[in-house]
Amino acid sequence: MSGRRTTFSEVMAGTLRLAGEERPRPMRLELDVDLPGVLCPWGDTEGALTGRVVVPGWADDEAASGRLRVAPLAARRIRYTMDFTAADGRRLHLDGWKTVAPRRPVRSMTSLPVTVTDEDGTVLGEARLRFDLRRDLAAFLASFRLPARPDDPMRSRWRGRPGRLEVWYTTLTDPATGTGVWLHHELVAPDTGEARAHGWAAVFPPGGSPVFARFGPHGWSRPEDAVFTAGPVVQTAGRLTGTAGTIGWDLRESGGGRPLHTFPRWAWERELLPAAQIVPKPTAVYDGVVRFGDRTLTLRGAPGGSAHIYGHGNARRWAWLHADLGGGDVCEIVAAVSTRPGLDRLPPLPLVRLRVDGTDLPSGDPLLAALRLRAGIGLPTWTVQGRLGDRWLRVEVTQRPEETVAVDYADPDGAPAVCHNSERADVRIFLARRAGRSWETEREWHLAGTGHAEVGLR
Repeated sequence: MSGRRTTFSEVMAGTLRLAGEERPRPMRLELDVDLPGVLCPWGDTEGALTGRVVVPGWADDEAASGRLRVAPLAARRIRYTMDFTAADGRRLHLDGWKTVAPRRPVRSMTSLPVTVTDEDGTVLGEARLRFDLRRDLAAFLASFRLPARPDDPMRSRWRGRPGRLEVWYTTLTDPATGTGVWLHHELVAPDTGEARAHGWAAVFPPGGSPVFARFGPHGWSRPEDAVFTAGPVVQTAGRLTGTAGTIGWDLRESGGGRPLHTFPRWAWERELLPAAQIVPKPTAVYDGVVRFGDRTLTLRGAPGGSAHIYGHGNARRWAWLHADLGGGDVCEIVAAVSTRPGLDRLPPLPLVRLRVDGTDLPSGDPLLAALRLRAGIGLPTWTVQGRLGDRWLRVEVTQRPEETVAVDYADPDGAPAVCHNSERADVRIFLARRAGRSWETEREWHLAGTGHAEVGLR
């Protein structure tokens, strides 16, 4: 995952007591660290360690190398292992670890006991090194380089941690027939066991029952030139192909507009919430073919969008809407109740992004704006309403039962969930601005069977 790395430099110094010598020698480590992904205190990651080992009169190797394991909370340990060369040409091994003590975090995180052995494993000496906060902290902090934000928000964010769920989904409406299409690609990294890639596809023909089929599971391997791969199913930057049961598709994706941040930008970039969603292509256009059963749907300029979710699992309850309002205008809503204890007793928190004439509403943080909105999650109709900055917003979504498909699936911890999805939802959106003591209608949209919506329940 090129570019997604954390790097920093660290200096530790102290004394080394060699076997057979009465007086200890000064010792100094000048280290450069290169870790994959974002360095998180609750994580467990390992990366490259290079630098210089100096023991005056005994060793001065500027090409020392090894590994650093950082697991301060998961294992309460930060372990350093390095190979270096002594002045007499012998290859030596350094092994040390900081044991993180919750009651003495600063002292334990700055103290490194070290053992030095030769190639046969014979102990040659033991050292106690320390990181000097007063002298070296400023340089240490200045050396930190956090991973750059990925250029492509569709690229996988999973870095091998268990208990993660990643979803890519594409929804669209055929302008000629009104048929809706839903392609759902999912990576599940369970709490225990191997990660798996699977998903499903659904077609929603007007006046008929939805056609639904699953694909996978397949073992996960990080695609080099694709967003997602699972057996015959492949999603790249501009094409989606695959088969699931009686459904097959070969679609070209173009356009999309600038990404829509339904969640706050910081939540997506820093992964500070249990989960977050982004719509990299909110107003994309699709051309190609979708086959379902004995029918073939030929798409030309079908409006839709592709979105990306990453987190620890699904919400306790949720509602989702993607509504293409025409002319580049779009409405995206995620209203959810968390599964976290305490938070699961709160009402649904609606995060709303309404793009009108190129301007995104609300103009500020959507999480703060959500505190002034209320969501009523239910079937067949659910609503979101309240203040959106200096405006009043009401959204009403109706998912007709005969054009809704129920899909059951499992979170990384094995907990079951069911989503009720329709790519032929009816949507009414009312936007007003204050005029004196009352509200004056600014814009109003009515979508008949072209809204993409979902309600999830436990």
